[in-house]
Amino acid sequence: MAHTRCEQCGNQTPPWDTIHCGSGDGHYELLCTSCFNARIAESAGFTDFENVRLDPIELIDCEGDAHQFHFQLRLLGARIALDGFELRGELPAGYRFQLIGETDDDVFVLLGRLVEKIRRALSVRHIDFHERQIVDSTVRGRIEWDESQPGHFPLVVVDGKEVSWAELGGMLMSMEGWQFRLDIADPSEEL
Repeated sequence: MAHTRCEQCGNQTPPWDTIHCGSGDGHYELLCTSCFNARIAESAGFTDFENVRLDPIELIDCEGDAHQFHFQLRLLGARIALDGFELRGELPAGYRFQLIGETDDDVFVLLGRLVEKIRRALSVRHIDFHERQIVDSTVRGRIEWDESQPGHFPLVVVDGKEVSWAELGGMLMSMEGWQFRLDIADPSEEL
């Protein structure tokens, strides 16, 4: 895995554990999460903010497949974001989850809540990828950008797998004439 160098501490850091941090003068720096959090804590006056490193965990989905989740804790002013995600190569891909908490929340309590959120999602299958069809007429996932297509086409990630807009459209055609509802939610919300 190729690592990048944090521009503040100089440590080699995996790309998924870095943040492009902007300043008021338009200058951007690539910081490791620890340096980013320390900078935000200093600017927000949080003298007792503790950067917690969380080890990856492996969880099993409803079909018996293992998924390894990495975690990143980011200080966002008066709030914290805890992200859990899979890696493909050196970047987040597949399943991704987020919880937002208060700066005084116990990180391990948030981690427990996030793991439960992940387990609920892993317990449900929305697409039968062998039959290329939607299961039980509900699809939950994440909207991404399809880099393989010219222009700006969406790519959705369902059940931790990338599905092109055309593939999803083909699956929807088996339900031609039916109604649908499209709900879009913040990554930290549960659908």
